Amino acid sequence: MFEEPFRFVEAIANRREYIENQIATGSPVVALNYAGGILLLTLGRERQKIFEVYDRIALAAIGHPGDIERLRMTAIELASTEGFTRSAGDVSLRRMANYSISPALKQAFEQVYGAPYLARMLFVELGPDAGQNTFLRVDYDGAIQTNGTPFSKTRQEYAALSGTRPSAEAMERFLARDFKSGLALREALSLALDAWTVGFLALDAEGEKKDELPGSDAIRGARREQMENAAVEAAVLENRAGSNITFRTVSEEELTALRGNDAG
Repeated sequence: MFEEPFRFVEAIANRREYIENQIATGSPVVALNYAGGILLLTLGRERQKIFEVYDRIALAAIGHPGDIERLRMTAIELASTEGFTRSAGDVSLRRMANYSISPALKQAFEQVYGAPYLARMLFVELGPDAGQNTFLRVDYDGAIQTNGTPFSKTRQEYAALSGTRPSAEAMERFLARDFKSGLALREALSLALDAWTVGFLALDAEGEKKDELPGSDAIRGARREQMENAAVEAAVLENRAGSNITFRTVSEEELTALRGNDAG
């Protein structure tokens, strides 16, 4: 009888280790405010990682594509149902995450005889102005991290998602150092690519190097190499006067110009 609690704790620890190993190589994702709204960016070779959810809400995720798709459809259905039964203005990212998505992930994680979700997600919601944009991360165990609450004095204007915590922490340290409010889209794209590169390099870092940010030359060289071998996926939520359609993918022209600057 006394062994049962220990067995549960041991099973949860093994489950956590298994999931962390499965998603450890996931390509990082960067989200940050810019002058026109919110930018999301990642690099990849195969699968889409950035998705529209609702009028002012978008999602980026790493993990198993089947689990990501199930969670994406859940988020879309929740937002659409809320918007239909009440109004589009009543759709809230915080309510959707806290009362639906997080509990579902927590339940799946703790049901040790069932399959957990192999996914880590980053939601963003466009507010009336940049100071009210929301960045909210939901982990595979239902844990939520956000850039601020209504009671917070300050709100971060960026967020990072990665397959390992040291990688995500390195990206956030880099953004805390280099991010400035009011960036033009082109500047935001360049900063996001640098932050992504920091996270990518941290995935393979060992020992004390995990706590060190790479120098500008190392970032520039790794960024150029990865852009040659992988596709840039980027999308924005734009504040558009008189329109509820805010999501768009960043155009090839915008990305081509960025690559041209990088090559130079």
